Amino acid sequence: MLKRLDWYIIRKFLTTFFFTVLIFTMISVVIDFSEKVEKFIEEPITLKEILIDYYPNFIIFIAGLLWPLFTLIAVIFFTSKMAYNSEIISIFNAGVSFRRLMRPYLVAAGFIAVLHMLGNHFFIPKGNKTRLEIEHKYISRDNDKGKTNDVHLFLSPDSKVYINRYQKRDSTARDLRIEKFKNHELVYMLKANTAEWQGPPNKWRLRNYEIRTFNGLDESLTIGKGKVIDTTLNLTPDDFVDYLNQESMIPTIELRRYIKNQKKRGVSNTQKYETEVYRRTAEPFTIFILTIIGLAIAARKVRGGIGLHLAIGIGIGALFIFFSRFSIVFATGEAIPALLGIWMPNIVFSIVAAYFVLKAQK
Repeated sequence: MLKRLDWYIIRKFLTTFFFTVLIFTMISVVIDFSEKVEKFIEEPITLKEILIDYYPNFIIFIAGLLWPLFTLIAVIFFTSKMAYNSEIISIFNAGVSFRRLMRPYLVAAGFIAVLHMLGNHFFIPKGNKTRLEIEHKYISRDNDKGKTNDVHLFLSPDSKVYINRYQKRDSTARDLRIEKFKNHELVYMLKANTAEWQGPPNKWRLRNYEIRTFNGLDESLTIGKGKVIDTTLNLTPDDFVDYLNQESMIPTIELRRYIKNQKKRGVSNTQKYETEVYRRTAEPFTIFILTIIGLAIAARKVRGGIGLHLAIGIGIGALFIFFSRFSIVFATGEAIPALLGIWMPNIVFSIVAAYFVLKAQK
């Protein structure tokens, strides 16, 4: 049962947190706008796309990205103020233990963590899709890193496609070869000089094709030189597109399905997508860890006051973000398992939090 003291601290925690989010997101919007204003003027982007589609989703993105840090700053700010006004000492003198004092902090942190998890898995990816589509269209057109040369993919468990070169400007594949297997033996092979995308559902037009079928030692050959054949392939132009941060545009349910399908198709490098899934769950737990660290630091009344506490807190937050990004790079590069790389900062800073709690003012 939450008591009056708990509600007092929860109210201070949440109001300070959302005020911190507001201030920092406003600063982020101003900085981002100053960097992109020339593009907004030069490109044929509409006012609606800027004000309705881009910046509301940018605000959601930047707020979600830094919520753990905002939590740490908010906890240190209002707790330091309480300690400076001798409220924390009065609470301890009333017989409240440090462990009991943690309860309202963890309740408020839990509320923020739930919002953060919902945002990470559902709302932020949908907003990122709109925001990044505008960036790719008007601002960063060279962010597509999709492979277009020597592409090998599985169309099905027993069917493989090879494309020598793919042209994105007209959705045309050059030197296409499809191979089908049965009991690990090649039974069908189709070659075509060009394959042109005709639209959904997965329609392609093949030109100058050659079809070979194998039945044991028997072979049949069909040559369509100068001819055209329409067919359906489990292949679309999207399979050749891989934007930077593309993983952040897909809600978690669809992202898990995408990873599964990519592995079935023989795409081995799905590490950045797996890392993104783990990150979305790990970050909300970071909020609890940084809340405990912030409380343990700020509950002690010191001569430096709020300024010293904020400096320590921001330093720890910066160190955590650096360590977190460092681990993500290693996890994405397959230097360490994705799950370990994402959770390693939480594991390390959980130990740091335990140390601060042991040393905290009782």
